[in-house]
Amino acid sequence: MSSKTDKRAKDILRLLLRHGKTSVEDLTAELTASPASIRRDLTRLEEQGLVYRTHGGAMLTGKAVYEPFRFDASFHVREDRFTMEKQRIAHAAAALVKENETIGLAAGTTTTLVARQLQQRRGIHIITNAVNIGMELSSVTALDTTLTGGAMRWAGAFSLVGPAAIETLNMFVLDRLFLSVTGVDPERGATMIEPEEAAVFRVMVRQAREVVVVADSSKMGMVSPAVICLPREIDLLITDDGISEEAMNAFTANEIKVLVV
Repeated sequence: MSSKTDKRAKDILRLLLRHGKTSVEDLTAELTASPASIRRDLTRLEEQGLVYRTHGGAMLTGKAVYEPFRFDASFHVREDRFTMEKQRIAHAAAALVKENETIGLAAGTTTTLVARQLQQRRGIHIITNAVNIGMELSSVTALDTTLTGGAMRWAGAFSLVGPAAIETLNMFVLDRLFLSVTGVDPERGATMIEPEEAAVFRVMVRQAREVVVVADSSKMGMVSPAVICLPREIDLLITDDGISEEAMNAFTANEIKVLVV
């Protein structure tokens, strides 16, 4: 996405935050852009789960109401990396979830997309340490969402860590955990940068019947300092078709099932 398109998308969201809904005609006049460009912007925002398209315009879904989060630069930059690949991964991940399951969503941009894919579902209990996911799902009454306690250590991460987060997670058994990572390696397993965050994710892994790593292909073979789980603890890796044949064979050799989307 170009910087011009990115800025226009942010301007559309800010206008919707003020008015709740708007039309293509009004956006065209306000932003000095063509109707075709505005419609493309609205389509992209709808794909991200931020707006609903209406006849001749759009309205907020209810999850874009937390402006300080939506326009956080670091989160937005990470969210825009491998966008289409992450969307496909999230769609495949959400398709695994069954009604009446209790699932865990670890903090991360890809798991945020999984949460958005689940917004039209019902009868699912979601446990997350991600403040932004909790906010996005707060208006979805058909889902039962539990946000852990904890401390926010890093700007833009929205990840709750520390004893309070761990204590909350120890209260639940997860049917399935969706895990965002900064690296996944067939020998080292799933890793991330911050040890405190990894400690919370390790508890999630321990409490889960099934561990699903959702990671785009740029993270294959990458190793970060803090270990989340070993290869044998990963039940499924969902990634995109950018994964190399060599990496695929290495994961398979270590008995990690890989779903390529």
